[in-house]
Amino acid sequence: MSNHPADGPKPTAVAAGSTTSTPTVLHSRCEVLSSRELGAYHSLTLVAPEIAEASRPGQFVEIAVPEGRDILLRRPFSIHQASRRGGWAGTLEVVFDAIGPGTSWLAEAKAHDVLDVIGPLGRPFSYPHDLTSCLLVGGGYGAAPLYFLAEELRARNKLPHLVLGARDHDRVFKPIEGKRLASSIVIATEDGSLGLRGRVTDVLEDALERTAAQVVYACGPNPMLRAIAELCRSRGVPCQVSVEERMACGLGVCWTCVVPVLASDGGGWWNVRACVEGPVFNAARVWWDRWLGEPGTSETAMPPRGAAGRREGVVEAGRP
Repeated sequence: MSNHPADGPKPTAVAAGSTTSTPTVLHSRCEVLSSRELGAYHSLTLVAPEIAEASRPGQFVEIAVPEGRDILLRRPFSIHQASRRGGWAGTLEVVFDAIGPGTSWLAEAKAHDVLDVIGPLGRPFSYPHDLTSCLLVGGGYGAAPLYFLAEELRARNKLPHLVLGARDHDRVFKPIEGKRLASSIVIATEDGSLGLRGRVTDVLEDALERTAAQVVYACGPNPMLRAIAELCRSRGVPCQVSVEERMACGLGVCWTCVVPVLASDGGGWWNVRACVEGPVFNAARVWWDRWLGEPGTSETAMPPRGAAGRREGVVEAGRP
C-alpha cells in the first residue's frame, strides 16, 4: 500500500467510450479515510470530493490494484454512499466481498493509503416524477447502492420501502441502517437466521401488495433480477435493475460486458454495454433468456437482431 499524501495532481477527466456521446469521468488519487469489516463484507471510505459530487445512485467506480501483483484490470465497485454535505462531505464509500486477489488486497487497505480511482461510471437510476411509493429490493451486498438511492428518494418526498435478502444473518446488508432509511423493511434469509425464511423473490409479491409500490428498483444476482423483472412485468409495475456483469475497462471500450436488450418498438435487439448504457436498465428491455442462457432458447425463436447486433446509447434506465 502507498502512504503518500493524496494532495497530488487534481483529478483529470477521462472520456468514456461512446460514439453517441462522450460523458466524462474523473481520474483521481484518493486517500483511504477508513477501512472496516461490515458483517461478512468489507467497506472502504475514500476522500474523493469531486467524484462524490458527481456521483448518482446506481453508478460505480473502478479502483486499480498496484503493479507487481499480476492483476492488470481495475476492479468495479458500486457506489454505496456519496456524501456531499455534513461531517462526511466529500467522501465516497464502496462495499465488497473479499473473495479474489484484487478485492483481498483492497481489504488490507489502511487509513491514509492512496488508491487510484476512476468514476463515476455508468448510467444511474432514474427518479420517478409523480410516483411516491418505491420498492427497493436487494440481495446480499448487491443492495449497497440502494441506500444511496433511498436517501435521494426521501429528499424528493418519495416513500422508499426496502426488501433485503441473503443466505444468512451475517450477509444481510446493513439492516439497522435500512430501518432508518426506509418507510418499511422486510428481511428474508435462506436459513431463517434473520427475518423470514426464504429468498427475496418469495416475499416480493406480498411486499408489492402491502406497499402499493408504483415502481421497483432492484440490485443483486442476475437470476434474482430476472425473477423480479418477470413478476413486475406480470403486474404492470415499472422496474429498474442494476445488473452484475464483468467489466474489464469500465469505459465502454472493450465490449466484454455486453447485455442483450430489446428495441423499444419490439422490432429487434441489440448488445449494449453494462458499463456505459448500464448498469441500470429498464427490466422490461433486458432479454433475460438470451443473456442468462436459459435452456430452450433457440435462434429461430429470437427477434431479429439489430445492425451488427450491437448499438450504443439506445437503452435508457426504466423511467416510470
